[in-house]
Amino acid sequence: MNSDNVKKGRSRAPQRSLFHALGLTEEELERPLIGIVNAQNEIVPGHLHLDQIARAAADGVRMAGGTPIEFPAIGVCDGIAMGHDGMHYSLPSRELIADSIETMAKAHAFDGLVLVPNCDKIVPAMLMAAARLNIPAIVVSGGPMSAGCVKGQKTSLSSMFEAVGANAAGKITDEELLEYEQNACPSCGSCSGMYTANSMNCLTEALGMGLPGNGTIPAVSSARIALAKKAGMQIMKLIEEDKRPLDIMTADAFHNAITVDMGLGCSTNSMLHLPAIANECGIEIDLHEINEISEKTPNLCHLAPAGHNYVEELDQAGGVPAVMAELDKKGLIVDGPTVSGTVKERIGDAQRRSDVIRSVEEPYSETGGIAVLYGNIAPNGCVVKRSAVAPEMLHHRGPARVFESEEDAYDAIMNGRIKKGDVIVIRFEGPKGGPGMREMLNPTSALAGMELDKDVALITDGRFSGASRGASIGHVSPEAAAGGPIAYVQEGDPIEIDIDNYSIRLDVPEEELAAREAKPAPARELTGWLKRYVRMVQSADRGAILE
Repeated sequence: MNSDNVKKGRSRAPQRSLFHALGLTEEELERPLIGIVNAQNEIVPGHLHLDQIARAAADGVRMAGGTPIEFPAIGVCDGIAMGHDGMHYSLPSRELIADSIETMAKAHAFDGLVLVPNCDKIVPAMLMAAARLNIPAIVVSGGPMSAGCVKGQKTSLSSMFEAVGANAAGKITDEELLEYEQNACPSCGSCSGMYTANSMNCLTEALGMGLPGNGTIPAVSSARIALAKKAGMQIMKLIEEDKRPLDIMTADAFHNAITVDMGLGCSTNSMLHLPAIANECGIEIDLHEINEISEKTPNLCHLAPAGHNYVEELDQAGGVPAVMAELDKKGLIVDGPTVSGTVKERIGDAQRRSDVIRSVEEPYSETGGIAVLYGNIAPNGCVVKRSAVAPEMLHHRGPARVFESEEDAYDAIMNGRIKKGDVIVIRFEGPKGGPGMREMLNPTSALAGMELDKDVALITDGRFSGASRGASIGHVSPEAAAGGPIAYVQEGDPIEIDIDNYSIRLDVPEEELAAREAKPAPARELTGWLKRYVRMVQSADRGAILE
C-alpha cells in the first residue's frame, strides 16, 4: 500500500507516533488510508451541506475496511463572486485546488481518495488532481439545488439575474424583484439549472469517475447520502483492483463526456474544463473535435436556462445513464471502464422515463448543444451554447459595440445604450487580460431580462456562466491581451455570426485590419498570486491551463 511509506518499519515509528496523536488505533493503521477531500464551507450554497456527504463517504470507507481521514479544499461561489473583482479569482482557483490536493495526497501517502466537491471549479480541479496523482479515486458530489418557485413557475439563479434586467427595463416591479430574491434559490446544492456545476457533475459520470446519479440526485435527497456511502465502499474495491484514474479517464472516456455534453446541452465552461482535465491525463482535446462530435450528436435536453426543465427533473427522467443509453442507440457511446463496472453495463438497463430527455428520433436538434465557431475574429475558436440560442439568432449580422470591460458593457445595457441588432464585444477579459477570464452573467442576464436576447449578440474573450442564454459567444482565442484579432475591432465594424456553419467573421477588409493598431490593454494593478497566474496561464482554447 502507498501508505506503508508512512506506516511500516522501525524508521516510521515517528510517523506512527503522529498518527497516534490523531487518535488512530493500530487496527486503523493496518487498513488503507483514504483521504476524504471535503470542500465544505459556509459561503458556497452548493457546499454548505458537504460535511454530511463527507461523513457518509467516510462511513462507507469504514464499512468496507478502510480508514477515512478528512482534509479540506477551498471553493469559490461564482454567483457571489459575479460582477466584481472576486470573479478574477474564480477560474484561477481551479489550479489552487488541484495543487493543494496533490500536495496533501503526496505529503501524507494516501492509498486512495474520495473527492467531495459540488460547484463550478471545484469539480474539474478535483478531477485534475486525481489524474495527476493517479491513485485510486472516486468523486461524489453534493447534488443539485431544488428549483425555486415564483408565481407558480419554477425558477433558478438565472431567473434571478434576469429579473434584475427586467426590473431595470420596467417589466417587473421592485416587489416582484424581491419575490424572486427570496424564492429563486430555496435550498443548499449546486444551482438548479444545467449550469457549470451540474454540467461538470454530470460529465463526471460520463467520464466514469462518479457513480450513476452523481450528477442529478438532489442535494436534499436521502439518496444522495446513500450514494456517498456507496462511493466510500467503492473506493475500497478500486484499491483492491488497483484501478486508477488514468485507467478510467481514457481518450474514449473524454469522447463519451463530449458526446453527453452535446446531448445534455451543458455549460460552455465544459469546453475549458474538459481540455484541462484531459491535459492532466496526457490527452489533447482539439476544439475541432468538438464540432465533429456535435455534428453527429442530437441534443436531447433543454434544461434551464435553455428550457423550463431542471436537474431534479432530469434525475426523475433517468439521469445521465438514460441520456447515454439513448445516445447509444445511434452508436455514439464507447464502452470502457468506470469506477463501477463498464460503461455499457451501467447503461444497459437505463430507461428514459419522460420527455425531459427526448428520444434520438425526436431530438430538440440533430446537432449538439455546444458549437465552436472559427473566423478572422477568432482564429483559434470561440464557444457558444447553441441549444440556448433562439432560432432567429443562429445567423446574425450587426454592428460591433466595443467595450474594454464587463462593467462598461453592463452599464451601457442597463442605461439603454444597446439597440436591437447590435453585437456587443467585450474584450480584455480573457485568462491573461481579465485576468482569470471572468464570467459575463450580468450582461447576458440583463439582455435576457430586457427581452433583447433574441436581437443582440455578445462576443467576448471572457467566458459565460452556464446560466447565460442567448447568442453569448465566449472564449475568443487568441484573446485581446495576447494580441488576438478581437483587439483590432472598432465601434461599428460589421460582424457576421453563422452558428450552424461554425463561423464568425469581422467584415472588414484585410488590408484595413492590417493597417490598424491593436487597442492596448487597460492598465490593471495586480496583487497577490494573480501576478504569477498571468505569467503562466495559457489560452482558452487550451483550457486556460498553467504552464
